[in-house]
Amino acid sequence: MYIVLFVALGVGYFFIFCVSVFTLIHIIHYHENYGIKLMAFLNFLTLFNAIIIYSSLYISSITIFFSETINIVLWKLSIFSGSISLLLNTLIFFFLKQYKRVPDFLFLFLITLFGVLIGALVLPDSIKMSIDISDSPPFFIIDPSQINYNYNIITGLLISIFQCLNVIYYFIISFLIHNKARDRKLTKDLIRNTIFFPIPILMYIFYIFFKFPIFRELHIISLWIIIFGFCVMLLKKPEIFLGLTNKIYYLNIYHKSGILLYSYKFSKSPNELDAAIWGNILIGINHILSEFVDKRNQIDVLQTKNTDIIVNYDDFGFAVVLITNRKNAILQKLMEKFALEFKNKYKDELLEIQDLNKLINVSDFKETRELIEKGFQLYI
Repeated sequence: MYIVLFVALGVGYFFIFCVSVFTLIHIIHYHENYGIKLMAFLNFLTLFNAIIIYSSLYISSITIFFSETINIVLWKLSIFSGSISLLLNTLIFFFLKQYKRVPDFLFLFLITLFGVLIGALVLPDSIKMSIDISDSPPFFIIDPSQINYNYNIITGLLISIFQCLNVIYYFIISFLIHNKARDRKLTKDLIRNTIFFPIPILMYIFYIFFKFPIFRELHIISLWIIIFGFCVMLLKKPEIFLGLTNKIYYLNIYHKSGILLYSYKFSKSPNELDAAIWGNILIGINHILSEFVDKRNQIDVLQTKNTDIIVNYDDFGFAVVLITNRKNAILQKLMEKFALEFKNKYKDELLEIQDLNKLINVSDFKETRELIEKGFQLYI
């Protein structure tokens, strides 16, 4: 029985370690798929901390006996690392809900509680260890139930409160994201993970108060299952991070003369900017510059406090102006693809208005809406 549990922990750790390393490498190579660099970095850091650091410390402290002092230090470090993972995970979902906003009071309270918890862990009697083996260390513990960690009442309560509040906050943010999502299919995996998220937390709290090692092992195994689901989401559905954090406000198409050929409004900008004015300014500046400088020197992005205005130029004499909360590589690729489809669809009309003195009938481009809704479906 005990050897089976020992092997199961070892195999489980090896499997989730390999999956996580593969996912981490994937995030590094395809970080643009997650929208902004910050989101890719937070996902990378959360996964790295949860598996490479937390799981390694956790498994080492219950399967290998070095000495009482070293094992207690390893266990305390696992608590510290696990708490960091909870905060990082919560921060990711806060940014999914409101990017660039200051985290609210509850999150700041969690940070404060984390500081108090670290202070409690530093105390010498915060956690004690008991072991039923008399062999000389170091050695592997085939029966993990032979080693146990006991918390004093203050440390146990602080950890339990901290973890419970993280779960509550995580639930609130997840369901707010789901309710406000443009496409709720994107958040299906998010809600599924949210529902199972309390299981490892409950197992850990049960271990603190009931002191049964089986809860400790169930905690790490259930956590690995959730992390595996998280890895699958990162690998197969990175668009959830892009679709929930990126917003497009306007997409305008301008003739090189500065005339607006078509305008599409996605959502209201936080500062109620006038897309037509910004677009005309950009096109006007670049039309002047294009007479004197190489095309490589044309303005292709203008940043304001809350928005990025991206311009994609085409040799057929038109420009696509997209106003978003932030620029990223995915948006630029979508713009390039859209510009190509627009040019192919309206090639004859665009050739006819190459002459700046030619009268432009913007109603010729009224079917552009279909191209936009097809190309930018994720943001509608």
